[in-house]
Amino acid sequence: MLHIGVDIGSTAIKVAITDGEQILWRGVRPTAPHQERVALLLIEAGCAELASQGVASEVYEIAATGYGKKLFSSARKYIDEVSANALGLWKQSRGAAQYGINVGGQDLKIIRISQTGGVLDFKMNDKCAAGTGRFFEQAARILDAPLADFAGLIKDSSREIELTSTCVVFAESEIISLLAEGTRKEDILRALVNSVARRIAGFLGETPADETGGLYLDGGPAQNAALVSALSAELGAAVNVLPEPQYTVAYGAAMSLAKTNEIIQIA
Repeated sequence: MLHIGVDIGSTAIKVAITDGEQILWRGVRPTAPHQERVALLLIEAGCAELASQGVASEVYEIAATGYGKKLFSSARKYIDEVSANALGLWKQSRGAAQYGINVGGQDLKIIRISQTGGVLDFKMNDKCAAGTGRFFEQAARILDAPLADFAGLIKDSSREIELTSTCVVFAESEIISLLAEGTRKEDILRALVNSVARRIAGFLGETPADETGGLYLDGGPAQNAALVSALSAELGAAVNVLPEPQYTVAYGAAMSLAKTNEIIQIA
């Protein structure tokens, strides 16, 4: 039987189809109205592709997570995204993950993970979109620079500048003003990434010295190598990124199906 995790996030819907241990297929689409239909279309596409490869995909169970999880009525189980994130990181890191930093579409979460993949503690900044995926998307649009190109462009930065605004709205205005003054986009991107890294590091705060090796960054922005490098420099510690960090939460939801049948919810 396949175990499927559906993560209905604020900006993207992710699906991870697993054999109960490994991800066999994954897919993502932008969050849009009729979220359940979007997720079911992803599941249908994934199962069809797996079937073409000879994988039995007629029987499966689904766990839903993310802010829109209750909109997905086809789920056998619902699990909150913090628990799914912790379990996904713990399983994929083979128990090495002790802290998770999740940069979501519109929030930032810090999760302390137990030795069994549970949540020891967490905190979330959902008051401001600065430092989130939405922030990077806005900057990419203004600078006409795809997120995947950030790291390469920053390598060509020749001048260090500093963004003074932490609010998304004011940061947008500041970026536009810098462009109007002739500042190179490479230098603006460098300042932007360094600003986000400082914000994340400040929100994380101090971590015990013996646990910094178990620090993992996930979420879509974790694919930005420049952010990973800047955050590591800010913390003075290694920041680990698992393959395909955008699917950690969906994977964790799928893995939760093997644990219990109850609805898991953090108040």
